[in-house]
Amino acid sequence: MKYFSYKYRKSQIIEKGENKMKKCKEKLGNLQLILLGLLMLVSGLLKLFVYKPSGVTGMLSGIGFPLAGVFAWILILAEILSGAAILIKYKLKYTALVPAIILFVATFTATWGNWTNMLMHLIIVVNYLLLTRD
Repeated sequence: MKYFSYKYRKSQIIEKGENKMKKCKEKLGNLQLILLGLLMLVSGLLKLFVYKPSGVTGMLSGIGFPLAGVFAWILILAEILSGAAILIKYKLKYTALVPAIILFVATFTATWGNWTNMLMHLIIVVNYLLLTRD
């Protein structure tokens, strides 16, 4: 009888721990969504209002992108729209691919040679790809 009660209490403790882990995982998932959404939204807004499209065009032409003016606008709009879409959880399976592609390309063009930035970009790419799993 004593053994049964111990086993029962142990299963209750395990169940409570599992519930806490589920809540923690949910909160961290929401935090991840907010941070990844803001990362794209803020960087897109900075490119639009601070660096200006002409500055982004100069950066893209400096690293050898063809049609840098067109790609600058595509980049700015893609960052703003994908960041906003991630924040409102709109079709994450597809929306999160856009920033993953942007950052993957940036890893091997704009940050080439700066190994710390390259590694950070790749870590963020993996986080965006994790959003596509659900």
